[in-house]
Amino acid sequence: MGSGGDFTVTVTRKDIVAAVLPILEYWLPLSNLDLLLPPLDVSVFLCYKKPHESVNGGENFTFGSMVRVLKEAMAQALVPYYAFGGEVLSNSLGEPELLCNNHGVDFLEAYADVKLKDLDLYNPDESIEGKLVPKKKHGVLSVQVTELKCGGVVVACTFDHRIADAYSTNILTSSRAQQRQADPLISRLFYVMAEQIILLQTLAISKGSSYRRTKLESLTAFLWKMVAKSAAVVGNSNKQICKMGIVVDGRQRLSIGDEDKETAMASYIGNVLSIAIGEKTIHELKEKPLSWVADAVHDYLEGAATKELFLGLIDWVEAHRPEPALTKIYCSSSSDEPAFVMSSGQRFPVSKVDFGWGRPALGSYHFPWGGETGYVMPMPSPARDGDWVVYMHLLKGQMDLIEKEAAHILGL
Repeated sequence: MGSGGDFTVTVTRKDIVAAVLPILEYWLPLSNLDLLLPPLDVSVFLCYKKPHESVNGGENFTFGSMVRVLKEAMAQALVPYYAFGGEVLSNSLGEPELLCNNHGVDFLEAYADVKLKDLDLYNPDESIEGKLVPKKKHGVLSVQVTELKCGGVVVACTFDHRIADAYSTNILTSSRAQQRQADPLISRLFYVMAEQIILLQTLAISKGSSYRRTKLESLTAFLWKMVAKSAAVVGNSNKQICKMGIVVDGRQRLSIGDEDKETAMASYIGNVLSIAIGEKTIHELKEKPLSWVADAVHDYLEGAATKELFLGLIDWVEAHRPEPALTKIYCSSSSDEPAFVMSSGQRFPVSKVDFGWGRPALGSYHFPWGGETGYVMPMPSPARDGDWVVYMHLLKGQMDLIEKEAAHILGL
């Protein structure tokens, strides 16, 4: 994969895809949890190999026919998920509000003079950013479909995070400026084998205990130690604390014990997220075993994964509106303690995103959000059960140390 970003992408067509049925225009206020999100755009991309003849016993796909399938599917999906076809405007209080008006979704067709096997997916800042994922200019969602030199295809979308979280976008899929700093944030994509994830779980077991922490808790603990160690290597005595945030999906917590709410929340489009935030001293994170750090991650996560916390968060935002609010860990600056946020795309059914020409060879989120807090998003690999594709957006110094000391985990 040596091509890096040294290839040209040419946009060949621009369209707007609207819902296939008329949508009644009305204003939809953002929820209190939505209002905790800054105006960020998040992208997700799926890489497909060139379709073989009649992948599913149907037609032989050309790029044109694949685009047609996607447009038709989008027009159908925008009927029940009409929020994605709206616009975000300011109301009289200056708060963002969603106008559901079937404005539609920007849909770009493009051609890239690079083969899928030559895409430097290890360095998505060069190969993906500004090339294969669209820059959203209007509305809530933008889609770009790019034909590759080898006949492969990259399907990518960029969405307004204030309107939908990753879970919401998973539902839709299934049916930017990066700041320059002395130690800039950079993005990397890693393929982590199932065996390495299980190894982390094993290392995260406390001595004398048979209880195994989850895979996400184990990876979070491992990276927390790495980020802390990176700060120690720099030797900045002013930074004695290292922070970690882990995203919690509140859908199950808010609907627990209520079947009607469970059904409603399963199809709810919007943010139902909180972030469990933990902090430990850099010395502790460096010197303590992985099991100790994993136990700490588990305790922080358990404390944030309650119905009461989500209800309290909703009430807190309501009491402070229209004053803007933002989860504290997102506000970190280069002068603050090192910090990163761990999200999870494990519920994204990558292997099931088959439009008729086969499932993707790879899929990942892409989130160079422009702040100074790191961001990590693991997703399941469609190539092999249990393997993960892990997107990391971290400071270069942190990334360098992780690649050096965790090469055996990251498959380098």
